[in-house]
Amino acid sequence: MNRKVVVAITGASGSIYGKMLLESLVKIKSHVSDVGVVMSQNAKDVWKFELGDESFTDYDVQFYDRNDFFAPFASGSAGYDTMIICPCSMGTLGRIAHGVSNDLTTRAADVMLKERRKLVLVARETPYNLIHLNNMTAITQAGGIICPASPSFYSKPDSMEALAKTVTDRVLSLVDLPSDGYQWGS
Repeated sequence: MNRKVVVAITGASGSIYGKMLLESLVKIKSHVSDVGVVMSQNAKDVWKFELGDESFTDYDVQFYDRNDFFAPFASGSAGYDTMIICPCSMGTLGRIAHGVSNDLTTRAADVMLKERRKLVLVARETPYNLIHLNNMTAITQAGGIICPASPSFYSKPDSMEALAKTVTDRVLSLVDLPSDGYQWGS
């Protein structure tokens, strides 16, 4: 089955997670028919600062402006079945938790929740305050999945990219997409 996936990249620190996710999605094109990407200006600025380049433009995916409410995944009828926000800022998470659809990222997340489709938020903050935790609870109760950007070490990653990929591989498994990542006991 070919999937339609929305990826949103917010201005939270952790651009490497967005990069590794896009790389993985491009590699599994036989399983994904459409990848739509939305990035805030802060996300682009943080990517440039953290990764030292603008390589987000290098991927064979469709980019949408954060204010493009005519993007297909702004409506449930377009059939996008999965949304991953990676990394996800606490501001974005809070707006989603409270139904504030003020840009394409939050509108698409609202669509995923109302249509009972897969929504994964890769939260990038530490420590959490009570407001963060309550917002995460609200999203979980609404059917979303909170996947903290907490890398695993049992695969003995040998680079920052390999370490970040332990998170994005976990995200792909949460949305039933294949990854070539390490699996415990395999």
